[in-house]
Amino acid sequence: MYLYRAVDSQGNTLDFFFSPTRDAQAAKHFFLKMLAASHANVSRVINVDKHAAYPKAFAELKAEGHLPENCELRQVKYLNNVIEQDHRFIKCLTKPGMGFFSDLTAWRTLQGFETMNMMRKGQVQGVAKGNISGQITFIASLFGVAV
Repeated sequence: MYLYRAVDSQGNTLDFFFSPTRDAQAAKHFFLKMLAASHANVSRVINVDKHAAYPKAFAELKAEGHLPENCELRQVKYLNNVIEQDHRFIKCLTKPGMGFFSDLTAWRTLQGFETMNMMRKGQVQGVAKGNISGQITFIASLFGVAV
């Protein structure tokens, strides 16, 4: 299973996608999901790792008109460091668990990790970054737990 993740240049999580394959079709699906969820304009540059699936998916999306002509795909080592550093947080949480029993369990757990990571980075409306008591109150209100 593969976890696709998109972050902006400030490290804010844009979207994530869990896929059983890492091919052009999965990359295209992730790009479409990210573009649909993105409330901002499409970036002029998208940095990815050197996997061969990205250029094919990117070219298809440009040909179909989902991406503007001036948008550029860059597969340059080290330009992907923002996502790699952000992804490290998720890896540190999943490795000690020694895997998941099912794809559904993995997806639900990763959704929780990603959501908590976004809250920690201050991406939840009404909960400021670094406001631990606000984060605790917000989580308690989600689950109906008294604080």
